[in-house]
Amino acid sequence: MNATALGDVLVLDFSRVLAGPLATMLLADYGATVVKVERPGCGDDTRAWGPPHDAAGTATYYLSVNRNKRSLALDLQDPADLATAQALAAKADVVVENFRPGVMTRLGLDHATLAAVNPALVYATISGFGSTGEGARMPGYDLLVQGLGGLMSVTGAAGGEPQKAGVALVDVIAGLFATTGILAALRHRSETGEGQRIEIDLLSSLLAALVNQASGYTAGGVVPQRMGNAHPSVAPYELFDAGDGTQLVLAVGNDRQFARLCELLGTPALASDPRFATNPARVTAREQLRDLLQQRLRTQPAATWAERLLAVGVPAGEVNDVARAFALAERLGLDPIAELTRLPGGEAAHVATSDPPPPTRVPRNPVRMSRTPPRHATAPPALGELSTEEASRLFGVG
Repeated sequence: MNATALGDVLVLDFSRVLAGPLATMLLADYGATVVKVERPGCGDDTRAWGPPHDAAGTATYYLSVNRNKRSLALDLQDPADLATAQALAAKADVVVENFRPGVMTRLGLDHATLAAVNPALVYATISGFGSTGEGARMPGYDLLVQGLGGLMSVTGAAGGEPQKAGVALVDVIAGLFATTGILAALRHRSETGEGQRIEIDLLSSLLAALVNQASGYTAGGVVPQRMGNAHPSVAPYELFDAGDGTQLVLAVGNDRQFARLCELLGTPALASDPRFATNPARVTAREQLRDLLQQRLRTQPAATWAERLLAVGVPAGEVNDVARAFALAERLGLDPIAELTRLPGGEAAHVATSDPPPPTRVPRNPVRMSRTPPRHATAPPALGELSTEEASRLFGVG
């Protein structure tokens, strides 16, 4: 059996919805024991965020970020349940929370209180706009951050209305930043014995994730605008109409690839044309170039062009929906879907039957490791399947 990288790490997860649960799921994938603290009777908000649902009636949104965890139902307004949460947190290696600023302090579950009895604790707080000042009062919804943080201003057709990304991308990015911060803090703790507080906010995470668009502003003074599917610094690097109503993605990253594209399209002279011979020139003459390429690309379906272009080393492909994207990954041998076993007790729909609950199919962790690979052990837990007594034993409490 393969070892896990974080098999000795205990995580108490007070987070809900997406950014925090994504971070703790990744820690669980790498072997950490993650206990998800949820409100009795309703649990994480995403348990109710459907349709769609899986065959067992569980909201697929909840399933997306909660595998390999245990669920402990605690009412933090109840003194006995709160005392249990405080005792577990005092023994945890990692605490993750995304309550409104001030809530954890009021509950005696803030970093300062817990670090006083558990100085090795790694404590991660995720907020929308920071935990102090005006930002502490602002609600941290992904759509709001996409708008305020500039992502919508660079997404969508030129001259059209701002568009959000098709998923809660800011939450995903913040969750990934939170994971790397926690892992770095655990590394520091292994060397020094010292824990620390980590703070991640959605707005800063988005600004960092704007990468070249952000540095174009910070270092170059250029405020980026919406360009549809075009790229501000590379051409041709966008979507084209192909034959039979299909669409082709072209991602030409250098002059060699451009010359191969022109050769294949039967227009080799374009590669030496001063208007298009270099990438900066192509960016300047983007519209002229697009018109010339579009005339040729309409003559064959996207699948035909993609096959021929890839054969000569030009990055190209059809635009897939999600089902076809998973099918592509399967064909490439990437094994993109994991089937997870449900924890004992299962979902409510199966409690009164003798039928075994169906496995849960979720996207696989994309990281491949030769020594300590991510695990795909158990499906996201039913609400409260972990008893207080068992949780106490896990954390060595009592």
